[in-house]
Amino acid sequence: MFVDQVKILVRGGDGGNGCVSFRREAHVPRGGPDGGVGGKGGDVVLVAVSHHNTLLSLRYQPEHRADRGGHGGPGNRTGRDGEDRAVSVPPGTSARDDATGDPLGEVLREGDRLVVARGGQGGRGNRSYLSNRNRAPREAQPGQAGEERWLQLDLRLIADVGLLGLPNAGKSTLLRHLSAARPKVADYPFTTLSPVLGVVEADERTFVAADIPGIIEGAHEGAGLGLQFLRHVERTRVLLHVVDASGLSGREPAEDLALVREEVRRHAPALLDRPQLVAASKRDLAGADDPLPGLALAAARLDLEVVAVSAATGEGLLALKRRLLGMIAASRALAPQEDPA
Repeated sequence: MFVDQVKILVRGGDGGNGCVSFRREAHVPRGGPDGGVGGKGGDVVLVAVSHHNTLLSLRYQPEHRADRGGHGGPGNRTGRDGEDRAVSVPPGTSARDDATGDPLGEVLREGDRLVVARGGQGGRGNRSYLSNRNRAPREAQPGQAGEERWLQLDLRLIADVGLLGLPNAGKSTLLRHLSAARPKVADYPFTTLSPVLGVVEADERTFVAADIPGIIEGAHEGAGLGLQFLRHVERTRVLLHVVDASGLSGREPAEDLALVREEVRRHAPALLDRPQLVAASKRDLAGADDPLPGLALAAARLDLEVVAVSAATGEGLLALKRRLLGMIAASRALAPQEDPA
């Protein structure tokens, strides 16, 4: 099951208590205070792990607590620090405080770490209170409590190319033939119920493509599955519009393209500033009344290129891969240090 939003409770470990102790040794008269400080509590840390692509496990394990720090001891011994609690999440996960809505940060690459609940500091032992005026302090600090908060985690998949299109436009079939991904394919709408990632290879280079489901009219307002999954497009470098150009759907491909672009614009207008390409799919089924010229004309008005493809026969697939690779390389060259967001 694909889960991209969860709510979890995180609590940093409490700091250890400081110690009240006095030195007691033979032949050492008037031994002074020697109570040590408590150890720091552990932090709760989100860690990006690339082999995770869903937040499903956190739905069944919503509570995460770090270890508390050890108490200080006599002989000026410092308590041990509590161990951090690492919470594994997919790259592209962001966190915000559920109570205030404040963003806490995000993890985008393998190994990225984000502290979401800090452990408390250890308390001072009575050795720390020694002074000229207080030669025998009998006070110590308790450890501070660790931070505790409810978090809202939000996963937005990171991919180089996002496949957009109406249901049954051929996105899943295209991804199956471009990569080793195996999204469900069937002759009815909404076959794909969650985003699917696939690694595409051409000319000894690779890129990651994501099939984004549920784009229909009104998707930006939640119609179909659009509001749930349109946000996954936000981290892609290139938008690939997949349009049924067989002429058998009873729809105008140019109108389909305009509809999907309008939903993207209403969701996040800045997305339309990204590189875009149109894949005219199902070309093996085109008949005498070929809609491709009309689609190409409409795309040209939008300054978009059209690549005719057929997953069934393989027509245009290599050309499509190479064109996407070029667009991705150009996008990275313009912003080498930036991730799509």
